[in-house]
Amino acid sequence: MRVMHTESSANSSQPEQTAEQHDPVRKVAEAAERAGITVELVRLEDQVPTAAAAAERLGCTVAQIANSLIFEADGEPLLVIASGARRVDTRKVAADLGYRKVRRASPEFVLEHTGQKVGGVAPLGHPARVRTVVDADLAAEEKLWAGGGDDYTMIAISYDDLVRATDGEVREVR
Repeated sequence: MRVMHTESSANSSQPEQTAEQHDPVRKVAEAAERAGITVELVRLEDQVPTAAAAAERLGCTVAQIANSLIFEADGEPLLVIASGARRVDTRKVAADLGYRKVRRASPEFVLEHTGQKVGGVAPLGHPARVRTVVDADLAAEEKLWAGGGDDYTMIAISYDDLVRATDGEVREVR
């Protein structure tokens, strides 16, 4: 795994991190290593709350942003890794996967099942396996950027490594 850190400026809004806050990022790195994949870990100076903001900061297209979205599917967690360029059709996903209802999860549900807060959810590094769907549209991109476990960290990962590391089911999600 290659780790790249950006320089923090004196005016950065990024707060000092405690060991507990840094733990999700470490777990992402460890999960990548266990999966035998290479990721580039990038620590940003500021939060990037949207796919558009992340793309601008990273110098990539919005389509290269792989949003890790946790949904509640009939009471169970479901991770949908979707292109930042479009929205997920939860009715389509529910029908395709055999769920009665798929809805956006609460921040508490997300934290409980991923160990990560909304805004920094990574596709891996969770305390237990989460059923994962990978947006088929992401296959068109050579390099993807996904959350790295907290609000300031992103990982660069290939599509094939993303699917393999998450044991993801490739599907249309729109």
